[in-house]
Amino acid sequence: MSTISATSELSPSTRRASWLKGLLVVHWMSSAVCLLGLLLFSVTGITLNHAGQIEARPSVVRLVRTLPADLVAQLSPSATGAEQGLPPAVSAWLSAELGRNLPSTAAEWSADEIYLPMPRPGGDAWLRIGLPEGEVEFEETHRGAIAWLNDLHKGRHTGPAWSLFIDALAVGCLLFALSGLLILQLHAARRPSTWPLVGLGCLLPCLIVLLFLH
Repeated sequence: MSTISATSELSPSTRRASWLKGLLVVHWMSSAVCLLGLLLFSVTGITLNHAGQIEARPSVVRLVRTLPADLVAQLSPSATGAEQGLPPAVSAWLSAELGRNLPSTAAEWSADEIYLPMPRPGGDAWLRIGLPEGEVEFEETHRGAIAWLNDLHKGRHTGPAWSLFIDALAVGCLLFALSGLLILQLHAARRPSTWPLVGLGCLLPCLIVLLFLH
């Protein structure tokens, strides 16, 4: 009973110090967890904003092969299905011949060809199998490290794991920003420039949108 009474009778300065301590813990922990992500998205924000001034020099690899007749026989759309993946034996042969691991995504089947798109961050790739001859065409494009980082920023062809990371990073950034705002509020009485600076930070983007975006 005495402990509860003592807690309820804490002075305002003591409660304020306890509240500030908790906010500081949330603030530094969220900043530590989000540090690399914030650096990545800040740098790629600049590179995306100046994408026209940053030249990309893509490298393209083209390979041509011929699928063995016994494997071509397994590529009948009626047997495999118009939206299914390639048969395992065909995928294994292609991976060995092309030196690439093929994705498990569904291929696009038609009467005269099979087309397998293989988009990826920082580049692209595709595979075409002509029917009934079994002509294999493969093309892979790499647009460089900056394009790769830019695609990570946009979540382009990055898969569910990276998408989940972006969501978690966004939550961490919200905690970082909101805890920082509350810390500013607790210190504002001793720092007269706090709210004018916060107001300027909120007003500036609004003015740019209203005056310069049409």
